[in-house]
Amino acid sequence: MNGDIRTKKAISTETFVFLAILILIFGFIGNKMGVANMFKTMMATAHDLLLNTVFFIMAMAVVTGAISMLLSEFGVIALINKVFAPLMKPLWGMPGASVTGAVATYLSDNPAIIPFAKDKKFTVYFKKYQIPALCNLGTSFGMGLVVTMFMMTQGEGFWKAALIGNVAAIIGSIFSVRLMLMQTRKYYGAESDDDYTEGDKENQDLLNTREIREGNMFQRVLDTLLEGGKVGVDLGMAIIPGVLIVCTMVMMLTFGMPDKGYTGAAYEGVALLPYLGDKLSFILEPLFGFTSPEAISFPITSLGAVGGAMSLVPTFLQKGLISGNDIAVFTAMGMCWSGYLSTHIGMMDALGVRKLSSKAIISHTIGGLLAGIIAHYLYILIV
Repeated sequence: MNGDIRTKKAISTETFVFLAILILIFGFIGNKMGVANMFKTMMATAHDLLLNTVFFIMAMAVVTGAISMLLSEFGVIALINKVFAPLMKPLWGMPGASVTGAVATYLSDNPAIIPFAKDKKFTVYFKKYQIPALCNLGTSFGMGLVVTMFMMTQGEGFWKAALIGNVAAIIGSIFSVRLMLMQTRKYYGAESDDDYTEGDKENQDLLNTREIREGNMFQRVLDTLLEGGKVGVDLGMAIIPGVLIVCTMVMMLTFGMPDKGYTGAAYEGVALLPYLGDKLSFILEPLFGFTSPEAISFPITSLGAVGGAMSLVPTFLQKGLISGNDIAVFTAMGMCWSGYLSTHIGMMDALGVRKLSSKAIISHTIGGLLAGIIAHYLYILIV
């Protein structure tokens, strides 16, 4: 039997534990809303999210994907790499080449850093203990451009809040990566400072060379725009399950009963998360400065899917539940965490260090929390 396939007894203890949890969750919601209204609201909310949020995010991803690939094709990304590479070692404790992976994930999503980690032309610059930290570095910037552009378009003046969120996310990433490096040094011990791969660095310098497409400038521009747009479509399609499944449940746990009672319309719910947020307000208010208890839904959703978390924002704004400070905090935590609970284990497995997954998750949890706190206080100081 293939060693990669895990098997378990067909019916085990976890079967009954899972059923008990499922019945408890849906029994609680169904008891409050009524079973018929619960399912009607679930379908209506998912349908509205698909039409009014997912396609909007996909459209943004297509445009930003085209722009980002255009910047890469004509050397602007290489210029950014040059500017920021000298900061990587003193701030993050990573080689200058790692900024290439950070930029790649900022323009796309967390797993974009994995191909770099598999490329010997890239890993030749790394010590053994630095490679696992690529997971935390890449995740800190995942979907950064899409999150930033989305937040900027949500209201007048929100561009300042989004930029503050970016700065805070960068600071949070430094903490995340540094904490992870402390763990990887312990893990590798005496082998920590060994080179990860052998190679000729002078002939494989990522910071001094870039690949370009064939053809004249017009052909390159056209090919780049179309290819970048296609990447945006793929990204938009990839976020659909996370948005519809995770965000639908989160919204039903966030919003409450309408004044006229439950009707089965979209965005009705049982208001469990605001209740918990209100109870924890003595902690959340000084740390993040949330305008309302409902705002706690965004970071919770970001843990699993930042695309789903983004879909909460328009409804929050429409109901007057968030302000500029919340946008800054959302940008920082959404970008820094960017659904890391759903990608970290797979990424660490791809890096060949699955045993360090728990260390990576703990380090990144701390980094994301710090990013949100820093964004709140930066917003107070600047705005």
